[in-house]
Amino acid sequence: MNRKHFFFLALAVCGISAAFAQQPNPPGQVKSGEKALNEAYLFAHMTHQDYGRLYYSVSTDGLHWEALNGGKRVFDDYHGHPDICKGHDGRYYMTGNQSDSDPDIQIWVSDDLIIWKKFGIYTPNLHSTPDYANAMQRIGAPKLYYDESTAQYILTWHTTHPLEEAREIPEPYWAGQRTLYALSKDLKTFSATPSRLFDWSMATIDVFVRKVGDTYYAIIKDERYPTLHWTTGKTIRIASAPKLTGPYSEPSAPVSPNFREAPMLIPSPDSKVWYLYYEQYPGVAYGLSIAENLNGPWYQASGYTHSDWDKYSLPPSVRHGCMITISKAQYDALVNHYGINK
Repeated sequence: MNRKHFFFLALAVCGISAAFAQQPNPPGQVKSGEKALNEAYLFAHMTHQDYGRLYYSVSTDGLHWEALNGGKRVFDDYHGHPDICKGHDGRYYMTGNQSDSDPDIQIWVSDDLIIWKKFGIYTPNLHSTPDYANAMQRIGAPKLYYDESTAQYILTWHTTHPLEEAREIPEPYWAGQRTLYALSKDLKTFSATPSRLFDWSMATIDVFVRKVGDTYYAIIKDERYPTLHWTTGKTIRIASAPKLTGPYSEPSAPVSPNFREAPMLIPSPDSKVWYLYYEQYPGVAYGLSIAENLNGPWYQASGYTHSDWDKYSLPPSVRHGCMITISKAQYDALVNHYGINK
C-alpha cells in the first residue's frame, strides 16, 4: 500500500470513528460496578388509548423505561393525571380528579406503591381566591409536593377565567389558565382559600414545585398559543423563588420546543444531572432535556428519531404522568408483583 492509499484509508477510518464519537450517551449514569445514588425510577402515567387511568413503567437508569402489568391498568379506581409524592410519614400520596369540571381533588395513599387507599378529598372554593373572583369552575392536573424544610404540602392545579380580549387571541380558554395552590400540613385540612402561585400574569398549566439546595423551582408549561407575538407558547419553562410560595422569578427561556406539556423531572442515577421529560402532544412522543443545574443550560437528547441514535426509550402510547425515584428493593417488589414487559 503506497502512502496515498494509506492516507485516504486513515481518513476513512477516522471518519467512521468520528461519526460514532459524535453520539455520546447522556451524562449522569454510573460506571459498571459502581452503586447508583438513585437506584431506580417509577413512571406513573396514563395511555393514549385509556386516558386518565393509572399505568406503571419502571427504569433503572432514568432513560430506558419498561411497562409493568402487561401494559394494563394497575389500579382501576383511579382517574386523573397521576402525580405522586413521598409524604411526611414516609407513605406515598397521589392526586387525581374525575375531570376538569369535577369540583373535588381526590387524594390516595399507599405504603408500597402497589395497594392504594382513598385518603381524602379537597374541594377548593375557587371563587374565594384573592384577586381571582371570576375563576371558572375548572380544576386541571392537580400536583402535590411535600416540602421538608417547612413541613407542609403544596397542592397546585390550573384554573381558567374569562378574558376580555378573548376575540383577539387564539385559544382564550387556555390563555386564561392560572396556577392556584393550597397548603396543608397533613392533607386533611388546607389553607382557608386557594391562592395564585405567580405574581405575573401568564397562562400556565401542569405546574409542579421542587426544592434544590436553598432554591424553589416551579416547572411550568407556558400555555399561550405560540405566535410571532408570543414565541414561547406551549413550551416548558422554569421559574425560581427563595420561598415555597414565592415570589417566583419571570420564567426562563424555553427548555423544550413548542407544543410540549406535562413535564416530569428526575435526578440522574449519579445525582449530578437532571433529566426533564415532556410530552409532544397529543401523544406523539416524549422529549428529554438535560442539564447539570435547573438554571441551565439545557440540551435535548436524541429519542423517538432512529433506533441507532435514540438515547432514551419509553413504552408505546404513554401519556401524562409523573416520575419519581424509588429504591432497588421497591423496583424489585413492583416487578415481582406486576411482571415486566421486556
